[in-house]
Order: sequence, then structure tokens, then C-alpha cells
Amino acid sequence: MIDLRLLRDNPDVVRASQVARGDDPDLVDAALDADARRRSSLTEFESLRAEQKSLGKQVAQAQGDEKQALLARTKQLAQDVKQHQATAAEAEQELERVLYSIANVIEGAPAGGEEDYVELKQVGTPRDFAAEGFEPRDHLELGEGLGAIDTKRGAKVSGARFYFLTGIGARLELALLNMAMDQAVQEGFTPMITPTLVKPETMQGTGFLGAHADEIYRLEKDDLYLVGTSEVALAGYHSDEIVDLSDGPLRYAGWSACYRREAGSAGRDTRGIIRVHQFQKVEMFSYCAPEDAEAEHQRLLAWEEAMMAKVELPYRVIDTAAGDLGSSAARKFDCEAWLPTQDRWLELTSTSNCTTFQARRLGVRERTADGSTRNVATLNGTLGTTRWIVAILENHQQPDGSVRVPEGLRPYLGGLEVMEPVK
Repeated sequence: MIDLRLLRDNPDVVRASQVARGDDPDLVDAALDADARRRSSLTEFESLRAEQKSLGKQVAQAQGDEKQALLARTKQLAQDVKQHQATAAEAEQELERVLYSIANVIEGAPAGGEEDYVELKQVGTPRDFAAEGFEPRDHLELGEGLGAIDTKRGAKVSGARFYFLTGIGARLELALLNMAMDQAVQEGFTPMITPTLVKPETMQGTGFLGAHADEIYRLEKDDLYLVGTSEVALAGYHSDEIVDLSDGPLRYAGWSACYRREAGSAGRDTRGIIRVHQFQKVEMFSYCAPEDAEAEHQRLLAWEEAMMAKVELPYRVIDTAAGDLGSSAARKFDCEAWLPTQDRWLELTSTSNCTTFQARRLGVRERTADGSTRNVATLNGTLGTTRWIVAILENHQQPDGSVRVPEGLRPYLGGLEVMEPVK
């Protein structure tokens, strides 16, 4: 939820953010109107309540016609108080509804949609397979040859976009995620195994029940949601608490299974394990002081790039356009690895600065030097997911269908240097 004071004092900033995102700027005026009606009704309510209390004393002392007039006025006041209280409550509900519809105010993100990102840098050079004299196989062909990926039985058991990771495939995912968790711990993160089912208030508090709510699996009988990222559980971890940031940011690294319905993605990435309904992920999550959020965002990005270097992938970093941000993010950087068989970049990590948007919804605060409290900032970033297997297999393949193991992963695979095709 955006800061109501910002909305009152700088509505044009919020309008400009809505326009940059491609969202409705009229929501700003709707929120201001509801806020004005709420405040006006509350003011009138308080005034009438004060008169009501004053009349109570006068009635006790009055006699005759004067008392009857005061009693009539008291009766009318009771009706008016009730009416203004109801009007204020109605306006409060409308204000909350509209505020929950306004996305976080962007901070530095380029305007536009999915294709309007800004490329910040490229690291590494994609392999020239033609110069090496062979045509690269895609990750599914490689994975099947290695006995690592089984999508046919995944579909048989669970349906489309499900899969089994088998043999070296299972080991590779565990190696990747353990390497991610080790890096997080070395950088001071607290490792967490998080719940994958959360309450509606947690899911809504993180901003996932807006425009993309159809991406989320819901268990209606239990009124619980399956998370698409451990960010959700980690954001709710300190809900309605006052946290201590005196020693710097609170950093958590969550390992969880993640679930996404992939609604609206029919026909996209249907082959292999690029776009699936279930996957594993290690996610960084940080609570920090609002003024430190921008610097913390750069730190999260640097840790993501360190992981990209360990798996030796050519990649680029993009500054995601406003229209492609989630509702809670003020700014987001993606690391995209080169996918040789599709001649395109594939997102492997993203890191978002959510400023105080999530914390305001979830009631996460810190105590300031003067004893008051304020909302903290929250940030998140990916350190490793199942999808990384796609890029690792394709970029490190060899002519015979074997795959070279990046040096950073070898200690997590018992020193294995090459993944060999199964006979």
C-alpha cells in the first residue's frame, strides 16, 4: 500500500507512476475523494459527539419545555451521529479498496511495457557453436540424454508443465540450491525453510492478489494460497511487529517449493522445464531502513551476479520497465542468461525494491531515535531456481551430449567434472 501522506501531498507523483506503469491514474483522484469524504464525516461525527455529550449534562438540569426541546435535539443528534459514523466507515472501506488497487510508486524504473527495459550491461560472450562445428541441443534433449529430466512421466502423473528431475538432474538442482544457500549464509543471511501455504492476508499484504491473482493456486476449502515464491512467507514473517534494525538489515534466505498456475501462458515455453507449475527456489529477503533500500538493492543484485559467475553463464542485466513490474516493486533488475538454442535471453534472477509498500500493508515497523515508529523497506532477490538447469545444460554442453560441470558447482556434486549421457 502506498503512503497516504504521499498521496495527499504529492498526488502528481503517484499519477505519473500510474501512467508509467500503464495503470489507471484516475485511481489517485478516487482515493483522494474517498479520503476527503472520510475525513469530513469524521470531523462532523466528532463535532456532533461533543455536542451530544454537552447536551446530556444540560438535559439533566433542564425543566419543562426547555427539557423537551433538548430531548428532541438529543434524539436528532443520535441519528446524525449514527449517519456520519456510517458515512465515514463507508468512505474508509472505499479508500482502502482504492489504495489496495494502486501499485507502488516507481523509483527510477523506465516507463513502458515488457519490451521497454533498459539493458545495463552484458557479462561474458555466448559460445559460437557453429565455429565449434556442432549444432547445440536444447535442454530437454540434453536432459533426457543425461537421464536428468522426464517430462513425459511428469505429464502422466500430474499433467502439462510438470516433470521429474531424475538421477543427475535431481543432484544438479540440489547442488545449485545448496551453493546458493551457502553463498547466502556467507553473506550473513539467516537460512530459512519456509511454509508454502499462506493465509489470504499474507498473500494480499505482499501484493500478489492484484492484477496477477489468477497466477496463484488457492485451496478454497482451507482458504489458503500456495506461494509462487518464499518472498511471501518471508514478508509475513515479521508482520505486525516492530523489528530491530540497529545492527543493519535483517536478511533471510528462504528455500521452498514454488507454485504458479501460468495462467495466460498457453503456447509459451511448452517444451522442457522453462515455464512450469512447480519448481524449487532460494530467495533472498531483506528488511532495511527506507533510506538504505537503494543501496541494499544494489547489494542483492551483486550477490545474484556472483551466483551467475559461479555457474559461468553469459548474461545481461536489465532495468525492468514500469509496466512489467509487479504491483509491489518500485524498481526491479533482472539477470538474463543466454539461451543458445532459442537465440534469446532467459530470465534467471530478479531483484525488487519494494520500498515501504509491503511493510505498510503487513504492519512491519522499526522504532526511530525519537521513540516513534515507521514502516521499514523490504527487498527480495533470487539466488537460484530450477530454471537455471536449462541455461547450465545448454551453455556447457559438448558435442557428444555430455555437459561440463561449472567449477563452482563441482564441490556440490562430489567433484564431478562432466555429466555423461546414460546408456
